Amino acid sequence: MNQSKYQIIADEIRSKIISGEYPEDTTIPPELKLQKDYEVSRHTIRQAIALLVNEGFLRKEKGSGTYVDTKYKQEGNNHSNHKTIGVITTYLSDYIFPSIIRGIESTLREKGYSLLLASTNNDYKQERECIEKMIGQGVQGLIVEPTKSNQYNPNLALYVNLKEQGIPLVMINAVYEEISAPYICVDDTESGFMATELLIKNKHKNLMLITKIDDLQGKYRMKGFIKACEKSGIQFTSDDILTYTTETRKQINQTALHHLEKNPAITGIVCYNDQVASNLADQLVKAGFKIPEDISIVGNDNSALSKVGSVKLTTLNHPKEQLGKDSAEWIVKAIEEGQEQENILYQPTLIERDSVKSL
Repeated sequence: MNQSKYQIIADEIRSKIISGEYPEDTTIPPELKLQKDYEVSRHTIRQAIALLVNEGFLRKEKGSGTYVDTKYKQEGNNHSNHKTIGVITTYLSDYIFPSIIRGIESTLREKGYSLLLASTNNDYKQERECIEKMIGQGVQGLIVEPTKSNQYNPNLALYVNLKEQGIPLVMINAVYEEISAPYICVDDTESGFMATELLIKNKHKNLMLITKIDDLQGKYRMKGFIKACEKSGIQFTSDDILTYTTETRKQINQTALHHLEKNPAITGIVCYNDQVASNLADQLVKAGFKIPEDISIVGNDNSALSKVGSVKLTTLNHPKEQLGKDSAEWIVKAIEEGQEQENILYQPTLIERDSVKSL
């Protein structure tokens, strides 16, 4: 689903309201500041505000400003006795997360549940604090995106205790492999395979992979990259797989540029996600490369970032809002029917744009 600028801005403001960054009955930043922060027209900001007013998240008071409203909470609790679902994601207001949260929030509201939202910033300590706070506030169930899912997590015992307490839990985007937990994810191995296979089908034989190694999605996308190369007899070295973590993400572009300078034969790059791909594309253009004439790039997640900039990114779809809706449906059924539902594994689809060229 293509989102306009005002919808993306509304998503971010909505997330900040739900998370408490913009508290109830306080004013949000003035239109001129929002216009400057998001680098859009005043008309676009007013469209975003109008959408949130219509949804009950904001109210406008003439001569005073635009305030955070509580109507959305009241509407969400009309048919419930303050039933609350805890939602914990690694991040809140950027990248694909506003769309996921919108899907969760809209479905929970329909079902008569309210939402308690928090983020871990991909940090174990914050994850524990989020879970303990939500349990203390009596949530009926939890939707959790795991923190650093490809590393040992010191909070695993806490998740086991949740199950023993009978608190329904579903994980999204990844799952801790050490525990038996239900999940709703994209087939990330297939994503990595399809991205790599596309480059190979376009006659690219010298490839590079950039992937995030502390999250399970990155491990599986690397698995798909290797699988596609093996299937087609494409040779690569360990140096052609560049990895980064939450803490080293900002350095990965420079590492990639150095590798390309040392290996000018590389013509195709598979990136962990659109965020990495978009940033790398900008850096490559600044360094004198042409995309896709010199370098072809494939992203992942079909985020808003894939559609902006001078080159529109070829990417793979992530069912962001649908994943949010499905996870909300899943947790409500688990609560009301008293048993876990089936896991959901989405199959990725390619979205071809302008960043891949056939040699």
